Amino acid sequence: MTALLIALLLLPLLGAAATLAPAAAFGPDEETRERRALGFNALVTGLVLALAAALAAGFDHRQPGRMQAVVDVRWIPALGVRFHLGVDGVSLPLVVLTALLTFLCAVYSLKRRPTAEGTPSARAFTGIFLLLEVGMLATFVVLDLLLFFLAFEIVLVPMYFLIARWGSGAKVPAANRFILYTLLGSAVMLLGFLLVGLKAGTFDMTALAAAHGHGLSHSTQVLAALAIGLGLAVKAPAWPLHSWLPDAHTSAPTVGSVLLAGVLLKMGTYGLVRVLLPIVPDGTAAFAPYLGALAAVGIVYGSLACLALARPGRRGDLKRLIAYSSVGHMGFVLLGIASLTPVGVNGALFANIAHGLITGLLFFVVGSLKDRYRTSDLDTLSGGTGAALYGRAPRLGALLAFAAVASLGLPGLAGFWGELLAMFGAFQPAAGLSRSAFLTYMVLAGLGTLLTAAYLLQVVRRVCMGDPAQPAVAEPAELRGYEAVSWTPLAALTVVAGLWPALLLTLSDPVVKRLLGVG
Repeated sequence: MTALLIALLLLPLLGAAATLAPAAAFGPDEETRERRALGFNALVTGLVLALAAALAAGFDHRQPGRMQAVVDVRWIPALGVRFHLGVDGVSLPLVVLTALLTFLCAVYSLKRRPTAEGTPSARAFTGIFLLLEVGMLATFVVLDLLLFFLAFEIVLVPMYFLIARWGSGAKVPAANRFILYTLLGSAVMLLGFLLVGLKAGTFDMTALAAAHGHGLSHSTQVLAALAIGLGLAVKAPAWPLHSWLPDAHTSAPTVGSVLLAGVLLKMGTYGLVRVLLPIVPDGTAAFAPYLGALAAVGIVYGSLACLALARPGRRGDLKRLIAYSSVGHMGFVLLGIASLTPVGVNGALFANIAHGLITGLLFFVVGSLKDRYRTSDLDTLSGGTGAALYGRAPRLGALLAFAAVASLGLPGLAGFWGELLAMFGAFQPAAGLSRSAFLTYMVLAGLGTLLTAAYLLQVVRRVCMGDPAQPAVAEPAELRGYEAVSWTPLAALTVVAGLWPALLLTLSDPVVKRLLGVG
């Protein structure tokens, strides 16, 4: 198990390094080099997925609360920093989700070749992509605060280049805004980590979690929770620190949007659960009502923004609409965490996985629509002269409708359970929190679910319905083979998680109780 975990990080790192080899190593001509580089990307990410699956198969599911596959060696003795890795019932699903999404994106890229300003760039894309995978996976398995910070930062530069070089539209300003927001947030987060580590005498996350705040004064915990919480809230993203997200999603290539929504947003909320809840519990409790308020506002705000974009005549961008929907959906995750209850936090972790599956599928489908029609403008894609997917490409239309109803929280699909449990947590928050305030947040979250249904059903009606006999902007091809291969696992897992929520909840519940200090 330990060897599997080390290989999980080492393999994509070596793969990224291999792309620095001379171009001739990939083939005698440009076309061959492009094809082989993308094939190499799919091979490496496929092997990483196999390692993640083996790690999940070897995981002791009878003891999900225990750290497994542990690596713990001295790294920087002068600072007390250790190379400490491990997985438990909270991190394992995120590791598997990350490996799955990166592999599906690599398979998708085999046919939808990435180009930068019309020039071949598959080798550079592969190197950047594999380096991004290293950072994402490392974030979920490191158990040292400074290592967590390093892994958190590794993903920023690759994602910046994915947007700035392989994106579209106003891609450079969007990439600059992404890097500025996240770097500033990370700098503040680092100050919080240093404060905790220096005061406690260790940066080891398991030791700090076991102490559960003992040895840290109340003022130290409050300052640390504020700094760390702000840094993580930028990545979550919590309203009003979300404004980098719509531009980044609108300009990013399809695979960039999938990974940004499916994995990078989870890094912030994972940090809140892994770091804030157990290490600075007093500081977290002090800010929990404010986090709940921001979450409730974010849920309603994201839904209202989507409703405005979905209205006819507003020239709303479909990728931008899904980005704003992520602000609302991640609001449910933050609300569950803010409740400080096992029910709410379990719901938040479940919603994390569900959002990665569903929104990843949505961005894949919308990206394919943009490729076919050369636009993701909702007005262009709707009506008798637009997509009319049910008539022109029924399988593509069915997948869009499926992802939409899963996103609005239809019972029986993955999107339902996380949001329901997060609202249950708000209904009966932890002792010491204002129940009247959290009941208000729960009502606002319930309103958000209604608004979510309104804008998603409107999107489905406008894009999927219409008269297929009328002239279209472009004649869409039906679902292609590589698209079916890339998207079917996400749709299938959305159904499995919706019908069998215990698959995830039995993994996370013992860990959540330990992190909260209630079991």
